[in-house]
Amino acid sequence: STTRIAVVILALFYPLQVYRRRQRTTHIRGPQSPGWVFGFAKTMLDSTATTELYERWAKEYGPVYKVPGVFGQSRVVLWDPKAISHFFARDTWLYNQTPFNKIVVQTVIGRGVLWADGESHQRQRKALNPAFTAAVIRNLTSVFHDAAHKVAIAWDNEIELNQGTHCATIDVQQWYFSELDSVGIAVLSHDFGALDGNDSDVGHILDAFGSSTNVPSNLIILAQNFPFILKLPLPAIRFSLKLRLIVGKICQEMLSRTRKENETGGAEQGDKSCLGLLLRAEGYGESAGLTPQEVLDEARALLLAGFETTAGNWALVELAQNTDIQRKLRDECLEFGPTPSYDDLTNKLPYLDAVVNEVLRLHAPLKELSRLAIQDDVIPLSEPLRTAAGNFMDSVCIPKGTVIVIPFAALNCSVSMWGPDAKAFKPSRWFEGDEGMLGARETLHGYRHLMTFGDGARMCLGRLFALAEFKAVLFVLVRKFVFEMDGPGVQIVDSLGSLPRPRAVGSAEAGSVPLRVRRYEV
Repeated sequence: STTRIAVVILALFYPLQVYRRRQRTTHIRGPQSPGWVFGFAKTMLDSTATTELYERWAKEYGPVYKVPGVFGQSRVVLWDPKAISHFFARDTWLYNQTPFNKIVVQTVIGRGVLWADGESHQRQRKALNPAFTAAVIRNLTSVFHDAAHKVAIAWDNEIELNQGTHCATIDVQQWYFSELDSVGIAVLSHDFGALDGNDSDVGHILDAFGSSTNVPSNLIILAQNFPFILKLPLPAIRFSLKLRLIVGKICQEMLSRTRKENETGGAEQGDKSCLGLLLRAEGYGESAGLTPQEVLDEARALLLAGFETTAGNWALVELAQNTDIQRKLRDECLEFGPTPSYDDLTNKLPYLDAVVNEVLRLHAPLKELSRLAIQDDVIPLSEPLRTAAGNFMDSVCIPKGTVIVIPFAALNCSVSMWGPDAKAFKPSRWFEGDEGMLGARETLHGYRHLMTFGDGARMCLGRLFALAEFKAVLFVLVRKFVFEMDGPGVQIVDSLGSLPRPRAVGSAEAGSVPLRVRRYEV
């Protein structure tokens, strides 16, 4: 019958299709799997070890290589700058988020711009762009300064309690209170009052989420290959849903209030706040703007993303460990004056800019990016690659279904791109000019050739916001305080929580960063 003939044709055609795909696929090299069940998946959970391995493997196997994972499935790592640029030019279209990432983002945040791909992502991104222009951030700088001064007052009070020593051991993780208040006012037009001592459900649950380590590593590894696991009623999943509900409730209340003000004429005309611009985008509908659900999801994403304080915590740790750098930064900030504008922070404080860039280089919050190829692709290379067969290729053929990895943290401190002192905290490298720039680094097109904010269509939307807030708070704190390590030999490392926050070795609390803080006196 016709059906049988069709089945026979398909049965013959499928192996041929598989054969042709294998013929087109470049057989790249990579490390041998240490075990068939997990491969290197468990090793990859340790960001410090992974950073070293990625660069070592690039030297051994070439700028594109495969890393075995669960049940023999491999991920392809891109180290070649030309290949990375090609990838970012096609992100969201030819390369989509993995099913694991999709479910995680949807569970915690919803189906906003962080979840979307392709046309949906392009539409949402276009609607959000006006909320993060330099003009908008310029008007928010005073909010960042106010939050920083409240942190300074809180730390002053703690020092006052230790009259005999004139200093105090402070967990500088409290920086997150300034982030919460700043983001609340700037994004939602809502003051959480965390720096004024107000107890906040959203503050506690955001902090708990960032430092949460209660997710079994085996579960994370298996879920990346079998995403349906994330649909099970596990404690970590229930916690993520609780986070989404609480943050969603806060955002919904603020959105409802602003909608009502718009209807009654109580809101300012031409509201340029993030919230006002979100609601303006809502008015255009799904064809060109945002749906009501997307507006809620975007607000939730902005609050969660803005709360991330990894860079701020690491900045104070690095300054405490490098007293000469701290002194030089303080001198610049004291000489400048008390209240720099957005343009001053951006253009007139070069050493502050260099310190911030160096912190972002060494301590990227997102350690790596993974994407799924939804079509076959040919990725160009800047140098020939030796394949498993011993041939040399100037491009790599990637089949549909391949998981591609861009190792952000490893690239940021790669010796091949940043020189022999790449692992050192050295703000002066940002004054070396073109002569100090290696050719490979020039090919990366992210912010200051860093991968910290990503690149391409998904480059961090709030990077200007994050940079202005980071600089404003650091400017205030380094003028007022001197930071020292809390005793000799104290080691600070990345925690293994949901966010890679710094923690003191031996501390039970994932986000605990105790530093000795004293007032600066002339």
